[in-house]
Amino acid sequence: MIEKKGITGIILAGGKSSRMGTDKGFLILNEKPFVQYSVDALKPLVLEIIIVSDDSKYDAFGLKRVNDITKNAGPVAGICAGLEASKTEYNLILSCDIPLISSEILQKLINNIDDVSQIIQIESHGKSMPLIAIYKKDVISTFDAFLKNDERRLRVAIKNCISKNIVLEKEQEFSTTNVNTQNELKAIENAYNH
Repeated sequence: MIEKKGITGIILAGGKSSRMGTDKGFLILNEKPFVQYSVDALKPLVLEIIIVSDDSKYDAFGLKRVNDITKNAGPVAGICAGLEASKTEYNLILSCDIPLISSEILQKLINNIDDVSQIIQIESHGKSMPLIAIYKKDVISTFDAFLKNDERRLRVAIKNCISKNIVLEKEQEFSTTNVNTQNELKAIENAYNH
């Protein structure tokens, strides 16, 4: 079992969402910004939380913030920036648009750490979720090589690492819902408040 002191939490909060028209980390659900849900889920499990974003407004959360290394290069660059700032071998990486995420789901990832896997990701609704995942620090070299070759697709980078998926139970899948549009936000608000 990996101890809390061996894990860093990294929240990817980079960038404007084209579909939402605003930075999703600051969207509000039940009077709490989205990014705070990611922070709350990570807090019991990790030594430190790092937010990857060029937006200094995130400094209000009192956490370490690092800028994206390569501008507008998506999650591959964000993950690289977070891993470079991390002091631990294992890193729990979350996007900032999954307000229903829980520590319980993240604990499943930690419980499945082994000696081989470089990336352990949640699988929900039959899809792997590379932004609810544990990344070993040593994937930096692989990811970095892809960025240098202008390959920005996260799934392509992951294919070149040793990864495994942790499949969620049906009743847990709701907690991985990510919000990309105003309609999805309304749907989550309705579900959350009933």
